[in-house]
Amino acid sequence: MNYPKIAAQMYTIRDFCKTPEDIHESLKKLKEIGYDAVQVSGIGPIEHQELKDMVDEVGLTICVTHISFDKLVEDPDSIIEQHKIWDCKYVGVGGMPAKYRVSKEGFVSFAKDGSKSARILADNGLQFVYHNHSFEFQRFDDVIGMEVLLQESDPEVFQFELDTYWVQHGGADPIQWINKVDGRMDIVHFKDMAIDASEGQTQIMAEVGEGNLNWKGITEACANNGVKWAAVEQDICQRDPFESLAISRRNLKKMGL
Repeated sequence: MNYPKIAAQMYTIRDFCKTPEDIHESLKKLKEIGYDAVQVSGIGPIEHQELKDMVDEVGLTICVTHISFDKLVEDPDSIIEQHKIWDCKYVGVGGMPAKYRVSKEGFVSFAKDGSKSARILADNGLQFVYHNHSFEFQRFDDVIGMEVLLQESDPEVFQFELDTYWVQHGGADPIQWINKVDGRMDIVHFKDMAIDASEGQTQIMAEVGEGNLNWKGITEACANNGVKWAAVEQDICQRDPFESLAISRRNLKKMGL
């Protein structure tokens, strides 16, 4: 099967990426763990060219980012320049601004506004991708928010970056949704879900393969639908974040990725 290539989401190690020196050391650790690509998100201030020089030196690729939607709307030229310097095609928006989340009409507006920004990126050789959480699965009468985004956004330029944990957290099926966005998702987020009995049966984020998601089905769906990159992310780790990323990488290798 043509499985997606694996990247590390730097948001996972954000506490270790506050200065350029920290970022450099963290990139080297990711490479040693076995990652060849990263998603840039949650890092401290650094010049765009300096970061590009670092990843080139270490031997990593910047495959996707997460940026502020408001900044994309207000200053698309700077976002375009940033991604061109990084040789990164995929411009990720990590979440929908709060003002859009309150109603079905708000979701429609975001789909339209996001599509406008996505068209600007596409005209400059870049690709807009939207990362979900679980609030997108709230129901508005007869439709859920994610369906609104899927139906009302421009399929030519508006792509999705499904997060397996957050889809499950929203009460939906990650495999079904990977199939739903067929042709509109080059990037996926791999994140597992487990139960912490000590916290009153609370759902927690877990390393890939250490929780309860159906990884055989998820990885096969990604392969069947042409997903190119899978970024491993764990917003909250139960141990050292680098160790968590290493566990996920080892487990994915055992799965054939």
